[in-house]
This record gives sequence, C-alpha cells and structure tokens, in this order.
Amino acid sequence: MRGRWVMTEPLVLGIETSCDETGVGIVRGSTLLANAVASSMAEHARYGGVVPEVAARAHLEALPVVLEQALKEAGVTYEDLDAIAVTTGPGLAGALMVGVGAAKALAVSLGIPFYALNHLVGHVGVECLDPSRTQTITPTIALLVSGGHTSLLLVHDLVSNVELLGETIDDAAGEAFDKVARVLGLPYPGGPEIDRCAKEGNPEYFRFPRGLTQPKDQEKHRYNFSFSGLKTAVARHVEALQASGETLDIASIAASFQEAVADVLVSKALGACADYGVPRLMLGGGVAANSRVRALAQQRCEHSGIELSIPPLDLCTDNGAMIAALGAQRMMAGFPGSPLSSGVNSTLPASVIALTD
Repeated sequence: MRGRWVMTEPLVLGIETSCDETGVGIVRGSTLLANAVASSMAEHARYGGVVPEVAARAHLEALPVVLEQALKEAGVTYEDLDAIAVTTGPGLAGALMVGVGAAKALAVSLGIPFYALNHLVGHVGVECLDPSRTQTITPTIALLVSGGHTSLLLVHDLVSNVELLGETIDDAAGEAFDKVARVLGLPYPGGPEIDRCAKEGNPEYFRFPRGLTQPKDQEKHRYNFSFSGLKTAVARHVEALQASGETLDIASIAASFQEAVADVLVSKALGACADYGVPRLMLGGGVAANSRVRALAQQRCEHSGIELSIPPLDLCTDNGAMIAALGAQRMMAGFPGSPLSSGVNSTLPASVIALTD
C-alpha cells in the first residue's frame, strides 16, 4: 500500500549493525549529509574472524557515539528527522538486534515512521547517492560480495521488485579471502592483505579451480557460487610445497587465488547480464573494493558493452548511508513504514526489500 508517507525529500537517518561496522548515515532525499562508521574489526583480529557476541557488545558501545557524530556532521537534530531506517537482516542476529532496538526507540520517541530494510538491497540503494543521478537505473544486475554474502541480484525496481538469481552455497568470497590469508600467514582481515600481497605476484603462477563453472553446473548452479573448494585447493597446494621443502611464493599464490575469485565473480555476473538482456552491472560490498575484482570487471564490461557502476570505496563496505538512502527511496515512493512488531531476520532473502504488515 502506498500514499501515506509520500515526501519529496525526506530527511532519513539510517542505522546499520549487521556485522562488525556500526554505521549511521543521514540523507535528504538522494543527497548524502552524513556517513559515520565505527568498526570493531580490531577487536575481532585476535580471533581471526568476527565473533558475534563481541560484535553485538561493540555496537552497544559505539552506537550512541556514532549517532551523535552523524547528526553533528549533517547539521541536524533528532527533531528534524522524517523517518528512521535500519537493517533488519540478513546478518548476525545479536548485532542486528542492537540496531533494530535503537531504531524503534527513536521512531517511537520522535513519532516518525520506522523502515526495517534489507541489508543486501541497501548496498544497491547506495547508488542513489551518486550526485550524477537521483535513483538507481533499472533493470540492473547487482553483484554483492562481502565477508558474509556473495549474491547476484536482478533489480527490476529498487523499492519494490528485487530478484535473487544466485548466491554462495558455502563460503562467501570475503570469508575465503580471510581463510586463505590465514593459510598464507597473512593478518586478518584477509581481503586487503591478499590484495596488497598479490600486487607483487604472478596471477598465472598456478590455476586454482573455479567453483561451479563447469558445464555440469550450469543447469542447477548457473548463478550460484562456491569458494570452499578453492580455499581447500590453496591449502593443499601450500601443504604440498611445504612437505617437499620448496620455498613458498606467497605473493604469487595470493595473486593466483585472487584471480580465481575475480574470474568467477565477474564471469557469472556478466553471464547474468547476457542471459537477461540487462546492459548494466553494479558491484557492491566490501570485496568490491578489491583492486583485481574492480579491474577485471571494468575490462570485461568494456569488452561486452556493459555499463559498470561501482560506489566509492567508503560506500562499498557496510554503512548507514545506504540504509538511509533505501529508506528515503521507499518513503518517496509512498511506502508506509514497517510495523513496530518487526523483528530481525538473520537470513532475510534479498527479495524481501522491507518488512511490512
């Protein structure tokens, strides 16, 4: 149902707490006013990965500070806001609860709508903040890749119709980066470390397997991803070299692994563009910051005549601005807010853009 909350340029505050970043963003319509983020990544580094309980506590401690920081940056007060938007899933349940609880409290105390939104669709919505456009161009294929998600979406309409084409059936790409980094003795988080290390290596040193790309995979897993086999292949390769007493070429192993990931991601995304006749690809999520993924996507999109859209690096990773942007777009399209009874859903499918009655 539309029509109740139609506004031309609503002032929306968005909260993102799905993993280890506490993000608060503020937008006015399609204009970004503030994007404040606090990360608890350093606290997780000692464990080699995100610990849900640690993440939730970090959100509790950081959220009040980040809220005030965003309001100050935007030059507004709580009383100026027209709506509150928040990530309700997918993500870590405990972490999501912190953000959703805060968003509900703010909405009730201020007497304004509350939008419980999908984290994955938020990554697509951030494109609305590009000064050169005021909305996401649709249809578009969106490849969203991070430590927790690897998803391929067909966006028919940002606020009302998003279709999940495929996703990882085991490890997310970012998770594979972290695990391979550990095998290679590189610090956490693995993505930036492998990217840095790979610049000194040979990506053709060794051809690691490309999961779910064989002809037999096309019927059932054409748009799905699998990185557990790739991770295992790297580990076995390293073990074999160590057993034979050979010196490890860490940079070239990292480069070859990174090449395999980038090849699979870009190939499947462009395959979806071709299959659905959509001449546009958007990259989002933390792994979209990877230099090889970006370069290969640019190269192959230019060759295929596909328009490529990649948000600025600070808007690729998790942030509250993308949630505020999606909330503003929903509000401007006339969608009412979510019921206050809305809870969190750690496995919320991408096709559910917002929780509604």
